[in-house]
Amino acid sequence: MSIIIKFLSVGVNETRMLGIYGIGGVGKTNLAKEIYNSFIDQFENCCFLANVREISKHDYGLIRLQQTLLCEILGDSSLNVANIDEGIGLIKEMLWAKRVLLVFDDLDKSVKLETLLGGCDWFGLGSIIIITTRDEHLLNIYNVHLRYKVKELDHDEALRLFCWNAFKNEKPNHDFVELTKDVLHYAGGLPLALTVLGSDLYGRDIHYWRSALKKYKTIPHNDIHEKLRISYDGLEESQRSIFLDIACFFTGEEEEYVTKVLDGCGFFPNCDIKVLVDKSLITIEHGKLIMHDLLKDMGREIVRRESPNEPEKRSRLWFHEDVRRVLEETKGTNKIQGILIELPEQDSIDLSPGAFSEMKSLRIFINRNACFSRGPNYLSNELRVLDWCGYPNHSFPQNFNGKKLVILRMNESLIKELGDGLKNFRILKTMKFSKCEFLTKIPDVSGLQTLERLEIKYCNNLVELHESIGFLDKLVELEIENCESLTSFSRSLKLRSLKELILRYCERLQKFPEIDQREMKCLTWVQLEHMTAIKELPSSIWDLTGLRQLKISKCYEVRHLPIGSQLLTACYSALGYLDISGSNVVILPEWIKGFVRLSVLGLHNCVQLKEILELPPNIEDVGASGCISLESFVEVSNMFEFNTSSCRKLRSIDLNGCHKMVVNPLRFEENLEDQDADCSLTFSGNKIPDWDYHCKLEIPNSYVCDGINVNLVYSDEIKGFIACAAVQSDPSQGFSITNPMHVKIYYNGVYQYDKYITCFTWDSDDLLLYYHKLDHVEHFKSVGGILQLKFQIRGRVLIRSFGIRVVRKQKETNTLQDVTSWSPCVNIQPSSETRIIELYPESNEENPNVVLELGAPFSREA
Repeated sequence: MSIIIKFLSVGVNETRMLGIYGIGGVGKTNLAKEIYNSFIDQFENCCFLANVREISKHDYGLIRLQQTLLCEILGDSSLNVANIDEGIGLIKEMLWAKRVLLVFDDLDKSVKLETLLGGCDWFGLGSIIIITTRDEHLLNIYNVHLRYKVKELDHDEALRLFCWNAFKNEKPNHDFVELTKDVLHYAGGLPLALTVLGSDLYGRDIHYWRSALKKYKTIPHNDIHEKLRISYDGLEESQRSIFLDIACFFTGEEEEYVTKVLDGCGFFPNCDIKVLVDKSLITIEHGKLIMHDLLKDMGREIVRRESPNEPEKRSRLWFHEDVRRVLEETKGTNKIQGILIELPEQDSIDLSPGAFSEMKSLRIFINRNACFSRGPNYLSNELRVLDWCGYPNHSFPQNFNGKKLVILRMNESLIKELGDGLKNFRILKTMKFSKCEFLTKIPDVSGLQTLERLEIKYCNNLVELHESIGFLDKLVELEIENCESLTSFSRSLKLRSLKELILRYCERLQKFPEIDQREMKCLTWVQLEHMTAIKELPSSIWDLTGLRQLKISKCYEVRHLPIGSQLLTACYSALGYLDISGSNVVILPEWIKGFVRLSVLGLHNCVQLKEILELPPNIEDVGASGCISLESFVEVSNMFEFNTSSCRKLRSIDLNGCHKMVVNPLRFEENLEDQDADCSLTFSGNKIPDWDYHCKLEIPNSYVCDGINVNLVYSDEIKGFIACAAVQSDPSQGFSITNPMHVKIYYNGVYQYDKYITCFTWDSDDLLLYYHKLDHVEHFKSVGGILQLKFQIRGRVLIRSFGIRVVRKQKETNTLQDVTSWSPCVNIQPSSETRIIELYPESNEENPNVVLELGAPFSREA
């Protein structure tokens, strides 16, 4: 709140408007009251209009609000307002140029703010106007630029609020600790719920608590439900349907997927989902639709109240007991629009074959984990989503035409014959088959002209994909994976919209299709992995002008990479990522330098590769681990002299397992004088370089689970630091670990930023050298401040030795006075041989500030 007050306190020569928004019950009104009380002594003319939305619903509600506003500011309780227009005129006339503090609490679109506020220019300079609302879009309408979203309480705040209401204390009673955790989880940090539930449970015994919690999860507390429902009641009909679909079926799903479904249902998701976001009914995080658990419960309670005692008469079913009753007892009705089956644990449902026969309006059917011994003899032609894990029939019912189907997902199903019915799926956008053991072929799909995503995985008996797959104009993603019997695929691809093509572990497929580059200008990502029967690739693959990423990994029979004459003008100009790991290349072809935009090159486990002569000019990362025959690598021979080489952007090289490569790590620091960015080198070795370190740690055969902390006294002379680590991966964790080291930078205990050390794959004994430049960072201005480095290593990794060496701007002897302390963090699991050694050129007596700390992690995280 202090930040808000600071902003409002600035600019006395203007009228300031603050919008406070968020989910119902999150504390918007309380925050507005706190801000109002903070400023009230600075204003002669103040008014807090509470419950504006609710009051405005009643007859003469707006007139009453106008009258309250005028009376409180003018101090004249006898003032009367006859009608809304008169009220607007009086507000403008009598409050003109007055410096006011106003709060309009709980506005929605039904309230015309101009009837209360008019224009901001009606009031005197220095006025403050605060609006609270559940609808962020209202703030756009009224040009409120200063906004604050009230978020749910964190764990400690929620615990205090609940305990004060439930125990009249800051902490729960001993016997109620676990139940208190359940309440906090259920309430999700919502102050309204914490207050209501705390008051409801106050003074009750433990049996009441347990029973009440069980009830809350089935039937929400009415005080919470009614408060949250306010936002729902303000929605249009189609927006309500979308909200209920998300609450019952789609919380946590990808926005793109849900949008396709809802669009197929005849709704308008591209605009209505935004409305739900504006009203704080949902959020979108990392592309997924997220709904607060209490809002989800509110939506589901609305559906339950459609028919409290007869679930078959509700529009949507999700509670496993209701679903079981309807399907096993053939109680389906025309009321049911959607069913989600998600049992507490995997179990079987004794499906009646005619269970769906009366569900003529069924739009959505999703089965997560139920098993069925029998299948349906009828499916609704209104279905938009058929997502049936374990579908028990070999084919679809005869009556099912699928003309309205948008999503078809068959995971671990018994489907065998798709037949000619696929031709009818004319608006289908996504089709996925996974672990369908009886599926032997994908028939003619030429009728699927709206299909955007086709995914077929782990269908071990699939032999044939129809030729028509190569001619689907709207197909954006095509992924075929682990279909070990597949031998027949489209001979050519003319997929105008295709962006991603992935073929993995189809070991009997012998030929890769020809690509019509004139038709496939959208293709940016091609991945071929473990396609061991393919012997050659068509030269047309290099003619794709839009190709950005190409992975040809573990295709062992591919002896050479075909190059067409068009390469110089096509793929050369666009490709940024190339991975040919596991290939039989002996010498990296000279033409590789022509890829002017290539930044990442993967050569892992190219066991016959002997020589890397040239690299593209903008290359940044080279991964060559496991290249056991590699003897010559020009860029490494000069050991990180990047600024004098042809590869000025090269930052990371991985040479693990390249035992024939001779690497001199002592040259690493010598060539950092003009280095402008981070760089790292990974190669085989079991001992860090023999340098004079500022800090050195040796823990033979030990795990550093929580990281290593190093504190440095910052000075202008420090340019950066070198971190050295000799490590060995835990064999039980598998062969490859990527991005394993995470470095967090703090200054005087305050987090600044972090870095990930990439290009790092372990197989046995490995050595990492990593340089990080500091002097370009603006945060570090105060000489003598404490610069804190926190190193964390992912996975269970044996640390043999670790060292930090400060790099100075001037060539002079490094002294230990830069180090105040350093520590392997709290969770070290050492052997009996653990020892800690500090090496430095001068004696410790001359450096009294050196302290070794065990178990002293930083208290503040990013």
